[in-house]
Amino acid sequence: MNRSQSVVMGSMCAASVRCYAVALAAGKLLIDLAEARLPLRHSHHRYRVDGPNGIQTLTIPLVGSTNNMTTPLRDVLISEHGDWRRLHWGALYSAYGRSPYFDYVADDLSRVIHGTQRYLHEFNSQLHELVVDFMDLPIETRYVDGNSMSEDVTDLRGRIAMKRPDTLPIANVSYYQMWSVEGGFKPDLSILDLMMNQGREAIFTLLAMSSISSK
Repeated sequence: MNRSQSVVMGSMCAASVRCYAVALAAGKLLIDLAEARLPLRHSHHRYRVDGPNGIQTLTIPLVGSTNNMTTPLRDVLISEHGDWRRLHWGALYSAYGRSPYFDYVADDLSRVIHGTQRYLHEFNSQLHELVVDFMDLPIETRYVDGNSMSEDVTDLRGRIAMKRPDTLPIANVSYYQMWSVEGGFKPDLSILDLMMNQGREAIFTLLAMSSISSK
Protein backbone atom coordinates (compact mmCIF):
# COMPACT_ATOMS: atom_id res chain seq x y z
CA MET A 1 0.00 0.00 0.00
CA ASN A 2 1.08 3.59 -0.58
CA ARG A 3 -0.44 6.96 0.25
CA SER A 4 -0.83 7.91 -3.41
CA GLN A 5 -3.75 5.56 -3.98
CA SER A 6 -7.18 5.32 -2.36
CA VAL A 7 -8.64 2.11 -1.00
CA VAL A 8 -12.32 1.32 -1.32
CA MET A 9 -14.25 -0.77 1.18
CA GLY A 10 -17.89 -1.22 2.08
CA SER A 11 -19.46 0.39 5.13
CA MET A 12 -18.22 -1.82 7.97
CA CYS A 13 -19.19 -1.91 11.61
CA ALA A 14 -16.21 -1.13 13.87
CA ALA A 15 -13.95 -2.68 11.22
CA SER A 16 -10.99 -4.84 12.10
CA VAL A 17 -7.58 -3.56 13.15
CA ARG A 18 -6.27 -4.93 9.87
CA CYS A 19 -8.75 -2.85 7.86
CA TYR A 20 -7.66 0.31 9.65
CA ALA A 21 -3.99 -0.49 9.06
CA VAL A 22 -4.70 -0.68 5.32
CA ALA A 23 -6.71 2.56 5.39
CA LEU A 24 -3.95 4.36 7.31
CA ALA A 25 -1.30 3.13 4.89
CA ALA A 26 -3.25 4.57 1.97
CA GLY A 27 -4.38 7.72 3.75
CA LYS A 28 -7.62 7.93 1.78
CA LEU A 29 -10.58 5.62 2.39
CA LEU A 30 -13.55 5.42 0.05
CA ILE A 31 -16.64 3.76 1.51
CA ASP A 32 -18.94 2.34 -1.12
CA LEU A 33 -22.58 2.88 -0.13
CA ALA A 34 -23.83 1.21 -3.31
CA GLU A 35 -22.46 -2.20 -2.40
CA ALA A 36 -25.28 -4.73 -2.56
CA ARG A 37 -23.63 -8.03 -1.66
CA LEU A 38 -24.31 -8.03 2.05
CA PRO A 39 -24.53 -11.83 2.47
CA LEU A 40 -20.83 -12.05 1.54
CA ARG A 41 -19.78 -9.27 3.91
CA HIS A 42 -20.68 -10.16 7.47
CA SER A 43 -18.37 -7.38 8.65
CA HIS A 44 -20.97 -4.83 7.52
CA HIS A 45 -23.05 -5.44 10.63
CA ARG A 46 -20.88 -7.61 12.85
CA TYR A 47 -17.74 -6.94 14.87
CA ARG A 48 -15.54 -9.00 17.17
CA VAL A 49 -14.44 -8.09 20.70
CA ASP A 50 -12.48 -10.06 23.26
CA GLY A 51 -13.60 -10.39 26.85
CA PRO A 52 -13.44 -12.61 29.92
CA ASN A 53 -15.29 -15.38 28.08
CA GLY A 54 -13.23 -15.18 24.89
CA ILE A 55 -14.01 -13.68 21.51
CA GLN A 56 -17.59 -12.55 21.04
CA THR A 57 -19.21 -11.53 17.77
CA LEU A 58 -21.69 -8.69 18.20
CA THR A 59 -24.38 -8.41 15.53
CA ILE A 60 -26.62 -5.51 14.60
CA PRO A 61 -30.03 -6.90 13.56
CA LEU A 62 -31.25 -5.67 10.19
CA VAL A 63 -34.66 -5.25 8.60
CA GLY A 64 -35.12 -8.10 6.12
CA SER A 65 -33.24 -11.33 5.59
CA THR A 66 -29.49 -10.98 5.09
CA ASN A 67 -29.47 -14.30 3.23
CA ASN A 68 -31.04 -12.70 0.16
CA MET A 69 -30.32 -9.03 0.73
CA THR A 70 -29.52 -7.14 -2.47
CA THR A 71 -30.40 -3.72 -1.04
CA PRO A 72 -27.63 -1.15 -1.50
CA LEU A 73 -25.88 -0.45 1.78
CA ARG A 74 -27.14 3.11 1.86
CA ASP A 75 -30.69 1.77 2.19
CA VAL A 76 -30.12 -1.04 4.70
CA LEU A 77 -32.24 -0.41 7.80
CA ILE A 78 -31.41 -1.31 11.39
CA SER A 79 -33.92 -3.33 13.38
CA GLU A 80 -34.38 -2.63 17.09
CA HIS A 81 -35.29 -6.26 17.69
CA GLY A 82 -33.86 -7.96 20.76
CA ASP A 83 -32.73 -4.84 22.66
CA TRP A 84 -29.40 -5.17 20.89
CA ARG A 85 -28.10 -1.74 21.87
CA ARG A 86 -28.24 -2.57 25.57
CA LEU A 87 -26.68 -5.98 24.93
CA HIS A 88 -23.84 -4.50 22.86
CA TRP A 89 -23.06 -1.92 25.51
CA GLY A 90 -23.06 -4.60 28.19
CA ALA A 91 -20.66 -6.72 26.14
CA LEU A 92 -18.35 -3.77 25.49
CA TYR A 93 -18.34 -2.82 29.16
CA SER A 94 -17.61 -6.40 30.19
CA ALA A 95 -14.78 -6.63 27.64
CA TYR A 96 -13.17 -3.23 28.08
CA GLY A 97 -14.55 -1.56 31.20
CA ARG A 98 -11.19 -2.05 32.94
CA SER A 99 -9.04 -1.33 29.87
CA PRO A 100 -6.63 1.65 29.97
CA TYR A 101 -8.67 3.94 27.70
CA PHE A 102 -12.29 2.94 28.25
CA ASP A 103 -13.11 5.87 30.52
CA TYR A 104 -11.73 8.35 27.98
CA VAL A 105 -14.06 7.21 25.21
CA ALA A 106 -17.01 5.69 27.12
CA ASP A 107 -19.37 8.68 26.91
CA ASP A 108 -18.93 9.17 23.16
CA LEU A 109 -19.11 5.45 22.47
CA SER A 110 -22.26 5.11 24.54
CA ARG A 111 -23.91 7.92 22.57
CA VAL A 112 -23.28 6.03 19.33
CA ILE A 113 -24.33 2.63 20.65
CA HIS A 114 -27.49 4.02 22.25
CA GLY A 115 -28.25 6.35 19.35
CA THR A 116 -31.32 6.63 17.16
CA GLN A 117 -29.74 5.68 13.82
CA ARG A 118 -32.17 4.18 11.32
CA TYR A 119 -29.64 3.15 8.68
CA LEU A 120 -26.72 0.78 9.11
CA HIS A 121 -24.28 3.05 7.27
CA GLU A 122 -25.22 5.89 9.62
CA PHE A 123 -24.33 3.81 12.67
CA ASN A 124 -21.14 2.56 11.04
CA SER A 125 -20.00 6.03 10.00
CA GLN A 126 -20.53 7.43 13.49
CA LEU A 127 -18.40 4.66 14.98
CA HIS A 128 -15.75 5.24 12.31
CA GLU A 129 -15.63 8.97 12.99
CA LEU A 130 -15.31 8.35 16.72
CA VAL A 131 -12.37 6.00 16.16
CA VAL A 132 -10.57 8.29 13.71
CA ASP A 133 -11.07 11.37 15.89
CA PHE A 134 -10.14 9.76 19.20
CA MET A 135 -7.07 7.98 17.82
CA ASP A 136 -6.15 11.02 15.70
CA LEU A 137 -5.68 8.94 12.55
CA PRO A 138 -4.76 10.83 9.34
CA ILE A 139 -7.36 9.03 7.23
CA GLU A 140 -9.44 11.04 4.75
CA THR A 141 -12.83 9.36 4.40
CA ARG A 142 -15.25 9.83 1.53
CA TYR A 143 -18.59 8.14 0.92
CA VAL A 144 -19.08 7.23 -2.73
CA ASP A 145 -21.25 5.36 -5.19
CA GLY A 146 -19.02 2.47 -6.19
CA ASN A 147 -20.85 1.98 -9.46
CA SER A 148 -19.55 5.28 -10.78
CA MET A 149 -16.05 5.57 -9.33
CA SER A 150 -13.61 6.72 -11.96
CA GLU A 151 -10.41 7.29 -10.02
CA ASP A 152 -7.69 4.71 -9.64
CA VAL A 153 -8.35 2.76 -6.44
CA THR A 154 -7.32 -0.42 -4.68
CA ASP A 155 -10.57 -2.31 -4.41
CA LEU A 156 -10.74 -4.37 -1.22
CA ARG A 157 -14.46 -5.03 -1.18
CA GLY A 158 -14.04 -8.70 -2.09
CA ARG A 159 -11.14 -9.32 0.29
CA ILE A 160 -12.80 -8.66 3.63
CA ALA A 161 -14.95 -11.26 5.32
CA MET A 162 -15.63 -12.52 8.80
CA LYS A 163 -16.33 -16.22 8.46
CA ARG A 164 -12.91 -16.72 6.90
CA PRO A 165 -9.58 -14.84 7.11
CA ASP A 166 -9.35 -11.70 5.01
CA THR A 167 -6.81 -11.36 2.21
CA LEU A 168 -5.76 -7.81 2.97
CA PRO A 169 -2.18 -6.82 2.02
CA ILE A 170 -1.15 -6.21 5.62
CA ALA A 171 0.91 -7.95 8.30
CA ASN A 172 -0.14 -8.77 11.86
CA VAL A 173 1.65 -6.99 14.70
CA SER A 174 0.91 -7.96 18.26
CA TYR A 175 -0.08 -5.31 20.82
CA TYR A 176 -1.17 -5.31 24.44
CA GLN A 177 -4.56 -7.01 24.91
CA MET A 178 -6.18 -7.26 28.31
CA TRP A 179 -7.25 -10.85 27.83
CA SER A 180 -4.24 -12.19 25.92
CA VAL A 181 -3.06 -14.14 28.97
CA GLU A 182 -6.15 -16.29 28.65
CA GLY A 183 -5.67 -17.33 25.02
CA GLY A 184 -2.73 -15.54 23.46
CA PHE A 185 -2.75 -12.63 21.03
CA LYS A 186 -5.81 -12.37 18.78
CA PRO A 187 -5.07 -10.55 15.50
CA ASP A 188 -8.49 -10.11 13.87
CA LEU A 189 -10.51 -8.12 16.39
CA SER A 190 -12.42 -4.88 15.94
CA ILE A 191 -10.52 -1.60 15.96
CA LEU A 192 -12.32 -0.97 19.26
CA ASP A 193 -9.99 -3.52 20.88
CA LEU A 194 -6.88 -1.63 19.77
CA MET A 195 -8.41 1.72 20.74
CA MET A 196 -9.36 0.56 24.25
CA ASN A 197 -5.97 -1.03 24.91
CA GLN A 198 -3.64 1.53 23.33
CA GLY A 199 -5.50 4.80 22.84
CA ARG A 200 -3.65 7.27 20.63
CA GLU A 201 -0.51 5.13 20.78
CA ALA A 202 -2.36 2.67 18.54
CA ILE A 203 -1.24 4.54 15.44
CA PHE A 204 2.25 3.08 15.91
CA THR A 205 0.87 -0.45 15.78
CA LEU A 206 -1.08 0.37 12.62
CA LEU A 207 1.98 1.95 10.99
CA ALA A 208 4.13 -1.05 11.91
CA MET A 209 1.64 -3.38 10.24
CA SER A 210 1.89 -1.53 6.93
CA SER A 211 5.65 -1.06 7.24
CA ILE A 212 6.26 -4.82 7.55
CA SER A 213 3.94 -5.52 4.62
CA SER A 214 5.78 -3.12 2.32
CA LYS A 215 9.19 -4.75 2.81
